[in-house]
This record gives sequence, structure tokens and C-alpha cells, in this order.
Amino acid sequence: MMLIPCPFCGNRSESEFEYGGPVKPDRPDPHATGDEDWVEFLTTVPNPLGPVHERWWHVKGCGAWLTIWRDTRTHDIVEGPPDAG
Repeated sequence: MMLIPCPFCGNRSESEFEYGGPVKPDRPDPHATGDEDWVEFLTTVPNPLGPVHERWWHVKGCGAWLTIWRDTRTHDIVEGPPDAG
């Protein structure tokens, strides 16, 4: 079981949350973007190995939307991505 830290309710079971997907870059202007890049943005969901920036909705709790970093290898909630340096 994964425990997700809610800033209002404390650590709660993942069963109280709904997955909102990865945090994506800002939506590009479709009129200033080529067709290939636009289709890529609309249809491709990132699935990296390691820390991923994600959105979770505390639907069975306080109702807050959370943004967390989760390591996809271990499902551990981490502070953020590793240093690039």
C-alpha cells in the first residue's frame, strides 16, 4: 500500500485518492505548433523510469488536488527529481 502525504489530512492510503496523471508541460499553441508535435502532445503520456511529477485528487478525504513526486520503480513518494549536476 502506498501512503500519500496530504497537507491537510496527513499520510493517507492511496485508496482515498484518484490518480490525475503526470504533470505535463503547458499546452502549446496549436496554430504555432507543427502537426507532428501537436499530435505528440495530445496522445503521448510520459512513462519514465524513476521520479515522476504527478497529480492526485484526495477524493475520499478533503478533496484537495496534490502534486507529488513518486518513484515509479518503488512507488515511494520522494522530495523531487535527483539533482541534474
